[in-house]
Amino acid sequence: MSSRTKLPSFKFLLGFEAAARLGNYSRAADELCLTQSAISHQIAQLEQQLGQPLFRRKGRGVELTVAGRLLLDSVGKSLDQLRQGLNRIETYMDDQLVTVVCPAPIATGWLQPRLERLQQDHPGLCPIISVDESARYVDELDVDILITAQPLRQPGLLALPLLSDALVAVCAPPPEPVSSAYTAGLLCLESDLTSDQVGPFIREHFGALRKLAIYDDPRLLLDAALRGRGLALLSSLLASEALADGRLRRLEAYPSLRLESLWISRAEGETRSPLVRGVFDSLLAYAQGD
Repeated sequence: MSSRTKLPSFKFLLGFEAAARLGNYSRAADELCLTQSAISHQIAQLEQQLGQPLFRRKGRGVELTVAGRLLLDSVGKSLDQLRQGLNRIETYMDDQLVTVVCPAPIATGWLQPRLERLQQDHPGLCPIISVDESARYVDELDVDILITAQPLRQPGLLALPLLSDALVAVCAPPPEPVSSAYTAGLLCLESDLTSDQVGPFIREHFGALRKLAIYDDPRLLLDAALRGRGLALLSSLLASEALADGRLRRLEAYPSLRLESLWISRAEGETRSPLVRGVFDSLLAYAQGD
């Protein structure tokens, strides 16, 4: 079919997709609130236009021909993309939804403990919290507010410093009396050990400690620290709630390492809804009050 060939009716394609997915004209008709003869007529017209049979009879149902399988692959992907687009529009039109994308450790340690306060300050707010690492742009459809380790180089964007972070040594409160063996083991991230910035710091100040476990996800590292498995090198932001409520304690005998500051971004000027700007301002205020 050339690019100039007339596209089949969308109604015909919906009928075809339902029949192919369900393997039966009658069930497709029920799903689309049509008669079986209407589905049969639509598919016959579609086959006539394409010049290819799309189904063959199999018992009381139907199965796809090779041409039918090829068409279903394209139609299925197109319908999925259309549904995603409609969902994005629905999100965009709902003034109570605000999408905030940030690194998982920040969502876990800093943002999550402040969501209740955020919703109290903005009644009706339904935040969408995402830790999607592939999100790098504020586009007002998928992302309203973005928290990143570097300011975004995106035109039409307001980007402001939000939080400072540091790598700190922490552990769960040990039983008394404190045993020197309690902090004899180290829990850390694999990415920190191989980092040009963090790796030398760990080797210099923690190299004498036996490594108990190495993780590739900071949330697992936090969980291990809370379980009292040893001394953990954690982002101060990830550990902030546990430090504040006493589930973890800072080991002041060990030095800390300053990490990259975090930035918060939104569309410059008028936002998709006033609530987006309100949430942005509230997050800035919470950070300044910490």
